[in-house]
Amino acid sequence: MAQKKDMTKGKITLPLIAFTVPLVLGNLFQLTYNAADSVIVGYFVGEEALAAVGTSAPLMNIALLLISGLCMGASILMSAQYGSGDYGLLSRQISTTFLAGCGFSVLFSIVTILLARPLLLLIQVPEEVIGEASAYLRIVFLGILFTFIYNFLANTLRALGDSKTPLYFLMISAVLNMAGDVLLVAVAGLGVPGSAVSTVVSEAFCCLLCAIYIRKKIPLLCLGRGWLVFDKKLLGRTIAYGSTSAMQQVCLQVGKTVIQAMVNTQGVSVMAAFTAVNRVDDFAYTPQQNIGHAMTTFIAQNKGAGHKERIRKGFQAGMLTEAVYSVFICAVIFLAAPQIMGLFTNAEDTEVVSLGISYLRQISFMYFLPCLTNGIQGFFRGMGDLKVTLYSTFMNMLGRVAAVWLLMMVFSMGFTSLAWANFAGWAVMLLFEVPLLAKQMKWLSAAEGQ
Repeated sequence: MAQKKDMTKGKITLPLIAFTVPLVLGNLFQLTYNAADSVIVGYFVGEEALAAVGTSAPLMNIALLLISGLCMGASILMSAQYGSGDYGLLSRQISTTFLAGCGFSVLFSIVTILLARPLLLLIQVPEEVIGEASAYLRIVFLGILFTFIYNFLANTLRALGDSKTPLYFLMISAVLNMAGDVLLVAVAGLGVPGSAVSTVVSEAFCCLLCAIYIRKKIPLLCLGRGWLVFDKKLLGRTIAYGSTSAMQQVCLQVGKTVIQAMVNTQGVSVMAAFTAVNRVDDFAYTPQQNIGHAMTTFIAQNKGAGHKERIRKGFQAGMLTEAVYSVFICAVIFLAAPQIMGLFTNAEDTEVVSLGISYLRQISFMYFLPCLTNGIQGFFRGMGDLKVTLYSTFMNMLGRVAAVWLLMMVFSMGFTSLAWANFAGWAVMLLFEVPLLAKQMKWLSAAEGQ
C-alpha cells in the first residue's frame, strides 16, 4: 500500500517522529555514501583524481541548490494543497513544477557542458586536474535531468506525507552508485569518468523505480495527460518560494566559504581540525534540520486544511523532539570526542586531535541553539513565510563571519573561537526569529478562539 499520510487528522507527536526518522536516515546515508564515493576514487585512482572530483563540488552544489530550492518551494505549496483537499490545484502544481524543472535542467545541462572548463578556470582549478574535472562535470551534468526528477518525485511524495519511499529509493541508488564505482573505477579502470557514469546511471535507475512505484501505488499522481498542463500563475508562486529557499542555501555556502578562507590563514593543523569537526557538525545538525523539515510538511498540510490548533500543537511537538535530540547529541559528542577525532587522523597528529576535541566538547553544549533555530525555521516554512527563513539565515551567517573575524583574526583567540562564532550566529538568528514567532503564536491563539 502507498505510504502517503494525511497529517491533518489523528495523533501528532508519534506520526511527526515517524515522518522524521526516514528523513534523518536518508541524509545520514547520503553523507556516508558520498564519503565512500570519494574514498573509492582516491584509493584506486589517486590524489589528483580525488582533487578533480572534490574541486567540482562548488559548481555541482550550485545546481543542486537551485534544483532543491525549486522542489522544496513546490513541496510546501503541494502540502498546503493536499491538506486543503484541492486535488485539481495540486495536479496543476505537480505538472507545472515537473515541466518547468525539466526545461530548466536541460538548459542548465547544455550551458554547463559547454562552459565546464571556463567555469573551472574561474574558481582557479589547477591545470593538472582540470582535464579530469571537466570530464567529470560534463558527464554528471549530462544526467542533471535525472537529479531533478528524483528530487521532484521525492519532495512530492513527502508533501503527501510519505517520507519512507524516497529513503528506500535513495538507498537503492546509493548502493548502485557504490557498486558502479567499484566496477567502473576499480575493476574497469575508467577513473574519474567511470565515477561520473556510475552516478548518472544510478540516478536514472532511481528515477525509473520512482515512476513505476507512483504508477502502481499513488493514483493521485497518475495524471495522464495532466502531466502536460502548464499554469503560469502557479509557476510564479513556485519560483517565488523556490528562489527564496535556494538563496537561503546559497547564503549558507557563501558564509562557510568566507569562514574557510579565514581558517586557511591559521596553518595546516587548524585546517585539518576544521575539516574534521565540520564533518561531525554535519552529522550532528542533520537530524535537527530533518525534524524542522517534518514540521514544515505537517504545518503546511494543516495550514491548507485550516486546522490552526494542530499547527500550534505540531510546532510544540516538533520543538520537544528537537530538545530531546539536542540533549542526546550533546552527551554523545562530549563523551566520545576523542574517539570521534581518532576516526579522522592518526595518533601522531596530536595537535589536530587536541584542537578537534576542545572544539567538539565546547560546541556540544551549544547544540540546543540550532535545535531551536531549525524548529522555528520549519514553522515559518510551513506557514509559507520563507522570507523570515532567508533573512534569519543571512543574519546567522553575517553574525558568524563577523565573530570569526573578530575572535580569531583580531583577538587571536584560537581554534575554539570557531565554536563561539557559531554561538554568536545562532544567537543573532534567534533574536530576529523569536519576536516574529511570538507574534505568529499570538495570532494562532486568537484564531483558535474565534
